[in-house]
Amino acid sequence: MQTILVVDDEVNFIKLYEMDLGVEGYNVRSAESGEAAVESVMAEMPDLVVLDIKMTGMDGLETLNELKRINKDLPIILSTAYSSYKSNFVTWLADAYIVKSADMSELKQTIKELLELQRV
Repeated sequence: MQTILVVDDEVNFIKLYEMDLGVEGYNVRSAESGEAAVESVMAEMPDLVVLDIKMTGMDGLETLNELKRINKDLPIILSTAYSSYKSNFVTWLADAYIVKSADMSELKQTIKELLELQRV
């Protein structure tokens, strides 16, 4: 079973991700801050990370940099409500950028594609 780490300071989004991705057969872990995400990755490497950008404390872009420093091959999807971040060059470190939506189909498809690329 592949493990996905969801990093978001909005508890409702974490619950949505856990429910929808769990139904898809993924083991879903969560972190409510960038700091907690780094600790989680250091303790046990997930197969993929879904990362919010706008968070208190260590924001998603700082977290992205730190996670890529730990493992440059770790697939990371930025999932944010703010499409304006797409032009920030730091977001280019991510493997995908998705604007948050209640419709999780784009996120699920992107996760599937990135995990399949990992197997190759």
